Amino acid sequence: MITRKTLLYKTGVEYGDYTINHIQGCSHGCKYPCYAFLMAKRFGKVKNYEEWIRPEIVSNTLELLDEEIPKFKNKIKFVHLCFSTDPFMYNQKKVMDLSFQVVEKLNKNNIKCTVLTKGILPEALSELSEENEYGITLISLNEIFRLKYEPFSAPYLKRIESLYHLHRKGFKTWVSIEPYPTPNILVQDFKKILESISFVNKIIFGKLNYNAMVTKYMDRINYYNKLSDQIINFCLDHEINYHIKNGTLIKKKLTLSR
Repeated sequence: MITRKTLLYKTGVEYGDYTINHIQGCSHGCKYPCYAFLMAKRFGKVKNYEEWIRPEIVSNTLELLDEEIPKFKNKIKFVHLCFSTDPFMYNQKKVMDLSFQVVEKLNKNNIKCTVLTKGILPEALSELSEENEYGITLISLNEIFRLKYEPFSAPYLKRIESLYHLHRKGFKTWVSIEPYPTPNILVQDFKKILESISFVNKIIFGKLNYNAMVTKYMDRINYYNKLSDQIINFCLDHEINYHIKNGTLIKKKLTLSR
């Protein structure tokens, strides 16, 4: 366990507001590579991959929230869990319990939360604020690919099932299809992925960065443009909101959202 002096902060991520990273490291061990791991290693927070996949909780998280919530409460639109770690890591009970307590405490102070995970969203989240929004990362339905690139994360169908449960409970749900691989990494049916999550309220789409295989795929710009158009058309047909991340749809200068 580690301690910190601050937790809540305003994020620069294009679809974020305030965020919290109450865990250091992530047991999912994604190998895209993981941007959060690259930054943690660069700035000396972890020494190597093996240390990164042994997450440490911030032991004074709840105490810091008690101090910081009154300071930021009037500025916060919502708090996102999380951009530099995963709040509901698969088979990590201590992490999951703390994350649930974080959402619960923020909700008790009338602060909305958005959640994104490659783990399983606990059914108990349905007992918290109806304003919360819950999401999963889903870039494939291929389990062989998951075991190679997201080796210790939750199986894809289990993620979808946990998200669908919260959808059935009346919560807004969303999916991040990012970082999406090029065909020289994995050939797959993009339409099938979209159809598996047709019940959600929003889809975010982004390309795979920091991977030499993507750079070697010469038609990558056209490829991501076509997928972006496919998402936009799918979302329009199904009355789903969407957000295409900066740099993904190259033929447009602005990030596309609806």
